[in-house]
Amino acid sequence: MASATAKVWDPLVRVFHWSLVASFAVAWLTADEVQSLHEWAGYAAAALIGFRLLYGLVGPRYARFSQFVRGPRTTVDYAADVLRRREKRYLGHNPLGALMVIALLVTMAAIATTGFMMTTDAYWGVDWVQEVHETLANLMLALVILHVLGVVFASLAHHENLVRSMITGRKRAAEAGDVA
Repeated sequence: MASATAKVWDPLVRVFHWSLVASFAVAWLTADEVQSLHEWAGYAAAALIGFRLLYGLVGPRYARFSQFVRGPRTTVDYAADVLRRREKRYLGHNPLGALMVIALLVTMAAIATTGFMMTTDAYWGVDWVQEVHETLANLMLALVILHVLGVVFASLAHHENLVRSMITGRKRAAEAGDVA
């Protein structure tokens, strides 16, 4: 018998997620090759970040920052539970996942900001802006790798395919002991 599922990630969250993946991938791969495509990918990423910030305030339950952003104590306690392999399963983002969401959004916003700065007369050719932009892009790549590793770890720990849930929007329904 198939286990019950719950709708967690609405279509706009999923489209945002995969569109941001595509935008960052295009920007990363075209950085030194196709400047116009790189810039348009950056503009798309900036628009997506703007959308997600607004949607995090007014979107449905699991899209809202108020639903998943936790305080430092909760996040540290959750990390300690992960190390002890006794972390609770969250139907939405767990505290470490929430921290990663914020880190990814802030980093991408900073990349877009420095990228835009490089197109202005005031910052055209200014070395430190380009260095910060490239450093942030490298940080973003590192965060993406950590994000993917976290998804794999949580998928294995809780016996569910989190990548599939970001495609279908559905996760295994909350069970006793889960945080819904």
